Amino acid sequence: MVRAVGETDPEMARAALEGLSKYERTPRLGARPDRAVAARAQGAALHDFGGDGPPAILVPSLINPPHVLDLDEDVSLAAAVSRMGRRSLLLDWGPARERSELDVGGHVEKILVPLMAQLEESPALIGYCLGGTMAIAAANLAPVDRVATVASPWRFSDYPEESRRSLLALWGHARGAAASLKALPMEVLQGAFWSLDPARTVKKFADFAQVDPASPQARRFAVLEDWANEGEPLPLPAARELIEDFFGSDLPGKGEWRIAGQAMTDALSVPLLSCTAARDRIAPAESGPHGIVREIPSGHVGMVVGSARGQLHKALAGFLDPACR
Repeated sequence: MVRAVGETDPEMARAALEGLSKYERTPRLGARPDRAVAARAQGAALHDFGGDGPPAILVPSLINPPHVLDLDEDVSLAAAVSRMGRRSLLLDWGPARERSELDVGGHVEKILVPLMAQLEESPALIGYCLGGTMAIAAANLAPVDRVATVASPWRFSDYPEESRRSLLALWGHARGAAASLKALPMEVLQGAFWSLDPARTVKKFADFAQVDPASPQARRFAVLEDWANEGEPLPLPAARELIEDFFGSDLPGKGEWRIAGQAMTDALSVPLLSCTAARDRIAPAESGPHGIVREIPSGHVGMVVGSARGQLHKALAGFLDPACR
């Protein structure tokens, strides 16, 4: 991508390479403290962030690790939810080898729903990215108090057609190797995300070249980039369902996604809040579920860890208030 940019903008390319070098040298933040485990199922766990009130489970995507929802003390969504009159529980899906036979729906049926059943009260669910899609599905299968989605798709046919074709083409090239590995490496999906907006990917490193590598801003950037480039592989059945059935056929948006024989719908019997990011290329706002919609002027990740997070916290706090229905 840098080489391609350099053909028309050599200064941008040089700055991006300098930014990449600074990224490599930037000191990382210390590890976040371990949290008590409130429940376990098939290698997954609910980590307890405390808080008074009924439970709220934060459901991350299957792609990339869950700690984007607890990146550091200042931007931790899990910690923020614990101050919203809820007991905050962050789901970690655990090692891919423990769930290698599960498709996306299987993760909901075999992991998320059993974790919910171990709690004394029906939880609120807060799903980020694909985690929001899965949270809606869980609300179809088991009692929940309410559901909030954050930058989550449901109507995959509302993605730009070019993005859908590109992902399906990538899957066509990667499917054979994924079948041999019985998983789709995260690096393949990360390449797909980069391809959605390659110029922006290069520019963010060019901009980082101007940042003091010893500053808190630089350290957060480095931790966030580390997060974006690591994670468990996606189990083969989950990869196939996500790419072929969701992006290819839009089964959720058509009401044809079925789990345990039951059709999934976003027309829930409990309140549903959809927080969308106006500048989201990974989960465009128009692809989100129906419900109460709050659009936030940010990108896909910036809504959670960037300057717009205050608007997200305000929207969630009002929606999660146990006294409100």
